[in-house]
Amino acid sequence: MIRVLDEDRSVAFYDKAFGLKVADRLDFPDFTLVYMSNPESPFELELTINKGRTEPYDLGDGYGHIAVVVEDLEAEHKRFEAEGLAPRKLVEFAPAGEVVAKFFFVADPDGYQIEVIQRGGRFK
Repeated sequence: MIRVLDEDRSVAFYDKAFGLKVADRLDFPDFTLVYMSNPESPFELELTINKGRTEPYDLGDGYGHIAVVVEDLEAEHKRFEAEGLAPRKLVEFAPAGEVVAKFFFVADPDGYQIEVIQRGGRFK
């Protein structure tokens, strides 16, 4: 679950970036819960929109984030650039000389960092 300020903006981002569609929407007097998913995975993202909130959330100084695995990292990076999603640079993580992972990060409209990882090895 992540808290977002603008439901429409966040739903559009997660659809454009990851093909997630609204699977369910529960509206309550003080907040709304939006569940997003796609048929490729049992993964589901919950967006919480607190009604009346106008200030951005403090994301803190921790480095917690979600990660999404893709088949073709380079193609996805190019697609993100073409869509104007401002992905950060492609990275090969090889701390002991052997590539453990290839990835890039992208920020959602509320500043949450999402890691996009090449499928392979432990990243299924």
